[in-house]
Formats: sequence, C-alpha cells, structure tokens
Amino acid sequence: MQLTQTLDIQAIRKDFPILNQEINGRKLVYLDNAATTQKPTSVIDTIAHYYNFDNANIHRGIHTLAERATRDFEASREAIRDFLGASSIEEIIFTSGTTQGINLVASTFGRKFIKEGDEIIISGMEHHSNIVPWQMLCEEKGIKLKVIPVTDLGELDMEAYQNMLSEKVKLVSVNHVSNSLGTINPVKQIIDLAHAIGAKVLIDGAQATSHLNVNVQALDADFYVFSAHKLYGPTGIGVLYGKKEILNAMPPYMGGGEMIKDVTFEKTTYNELPYKFEAGTPNIADVVALKTALEYIAKHGKENIAAHEDMLLKYATEQLSEIEGLRIVGQAKEKISVISFVMDGIHHQDIGVLLDNQGVAVRTGHHCTQPLMQRFNILGTSRASFAVYNTVEEIDKLVAGLHKVKKMLL
Repeated sequence: MQLTQTLDIQAIRKDFPILNQEINGRKLVYLDNAATTQKPTSVIDTIAHYYNFDNANIHRGIHTLAERATRDFEASREAIRDFLGASSIEEIIFTSGTTQGINLVASTFGRKFIKEGDEIIISGMEHHSNIVPWQMLCEEKGIKLKVIPVTDLGELDMEAYQNMLSEKVKLVSVNHVSNSLGTINPVKQIIDLAHAIGAKVLIDGAQATSHLNVNVQALDADFYVFSAHKLYGPTGIGVLYGKKEILNAMPPYMGGGEMIKDVTFEKTTYNELPYKFEAGTPNIADVVALKTALEYIAKHGKENIAAHEDMLLKYATEQLSEIEGLRIVGQAKEKISVISFVMDGIHHQDIGVLLDNQGVAVRTGHHCTQPLMQRFNILGTSRASFAVYNTVEEIDKLVAGLHKVKKMLL
C-alpha cells in the first residue's frame, strides 16, 4: 500500500520520554495504546509545575495559591466543554475515570428513574465497566437487561437493536468504539432510535475521544463518559458529560465537602452543578494536566492524528493478514486503530511474553470483555493498538516478532 505522512512522527516521538528506552535489550515498541497512551513531556511538566508552584485546595481559599489552582482547574473544565461541544461547563463533571462515570449514572439516574419491570439495553461488545453496574442495578430493582448481538464481522446487529426497543426501555448504554475490536459503533443512530421511544442514552467514549471528533450536542447524547489517560493525559481522572436538565434532576452520588451549599444537623442543601457531583478534594493536578493533553492533540490536529493512525491500521491489517495461521478478530467496516488477533496453536499469553522479550508491548487476554470473547468462542486475543507516535517500522517489528514466535512454538 502507498504510505502518506502529514505529521513529523520522529519529532513527535521526542515529546514522549518513555519511548526512549530499551526493553530486554531492544528499543521499546509500545503498541498497547487502547489500554493507556503515553504522556508527552508537556503533560508531565504541567503536573510537576502544579506541585512545585500551585499546590493548594480549590474553590474555598482566598490566598494566591488557591486562586491559581482554582483558575487552572476551572480552565480545564472549560477546555473539556469545548472539546466535547457541550453547551455549558455545568454539564462537565470530573470523575476518576470512565468506570466511575458509568457507576455515577447507574447509582443516581438509575436508582431514581428506572424501576422494576423496566429495561436497560447494552451491547455484546461492552467493557465490563459498562456491564457490571447495570447488572447490579437490575438485580437490586428487578430490571431486565437486554444485549444487542454482535455479528461475525464484529458489528452491532442494528436490526436486532430496533426490535428490542419498546416503551419499557428507559436507558441504552453502549460504547462509541470497542476496546477489543476497534469497531466504531453508529452511536448517532442508536441515540436517535432510543430517543424515539423515550429512552435516555449513555455513550462510553473511553476509546473514541483520542481518535474521533466528538460533539455531544450533535450526537444528542444524554450522557458521555471518557478517561484522560487514553488521550495522552494522566491516569486517575475522567469526565462525565450530562445534559443539564437531567443532571439537575439526579440526586448526588456522594456526600461530603464541595457538593453542599448549607449543612445543619436537620437538613443539607446541595450545591449547584457541576459541584453537586464532585464531593471532596478532587485530583487537581491531573485535571489541570488534562487541559495540556487536549492542547497537545489540538497542536497536531485530531484529523492529522486520525489519518496517521488509520494509515497504521491499514498497513498493520495488510501485513498481519499475510501471516499464515493468524486470524484477525473483528473485521468491521468502520474501525479505529485496534487489531485483535489469534494464532493457530499458540496461546495469546505466550505471544505477549515472547513479543515482550523482543521489546514489543501488546495487550493479551479478554480485555475486560469476556462476553465478547465468548461470542467468538475464544478465551482471549493479542491486541495491538496504535497512537500518534507509532510508526510503520514498529509494525514491521511486530510482524517480525510474530514470525519468530511461530518458529519458536510451532
């Protein structure tokens, strides 16, 4: 295939200090980006700067450090509002990550507005974090959980989804992009069909935000969640977007400082959005650094990054498909830069260990999608996933490593 390049990838790689090391005597080839992306120096420096110069609790202090910390914290909220195309900063709730965002909605919206006999729809390609909270709610309240089937290509069966919809369905919760297969789901269509029968929709955007342009108003999503660490930001911080009118109707998730207006022993008055859902001292440094990560993406252009990753995906698909006995799991027409595969006669964990011996980092296992693995009648896969700093040469090293694995084990 013809390879085109719009970004200076070698210059970009210099922004990521972790890439400049050897693993088992080989230069690191990091292909585990669907699990977490590496962090550019600018993000690392932002965290260090906060702790070196601005460390203070936010919102309640009037001294200079507190004012600077609060300013930068809220500047990140505004940056995320813009990044998602939300209408108001009141709709941007900071969480510890995608998992907490989903649990927050299940514990507040779910417990208040979904009752016995109602139904929730998820899909067969969901991460465990978008399965277990709904199972817990269903067991607690006598709600029925329905699952959209996955086709042999690794796409959602949209006809089956439409047939599931009825006035009993109160919530649909699906991922924007599959972490195991890379499938881009038709979330706009999913949302529109759900809204037509009066259901709300949560979109798990953990795998989407670093690859796709997301506009929550254009999607008309009721909730959208993502994690910073999958788009070149820090771990331990995430975002829940929710429509203002829905968030206002939901009860608080946790009680404590910041989420209150007035407290007496007789009664507590809750704070306004977004603070109603942000009890306690937040992860201030990492919230501030998330803005830096978004600026890094904007600097290079998300469209340019996506084009580079798509080129890598096509090249890797082409090269891996030529390896005899290797089968790619998930052949959806619309994909982002994730390739899961199995090899005849070789366990995925053995593949991971032997590739690591050659300095190549991939993810192995069920990827927290055990029901999806069962759908394909496999225990797990090896998964290579690409980011802006990856190169064609690194894919060549992956392919060479897999040939070596075959020679060693077959």
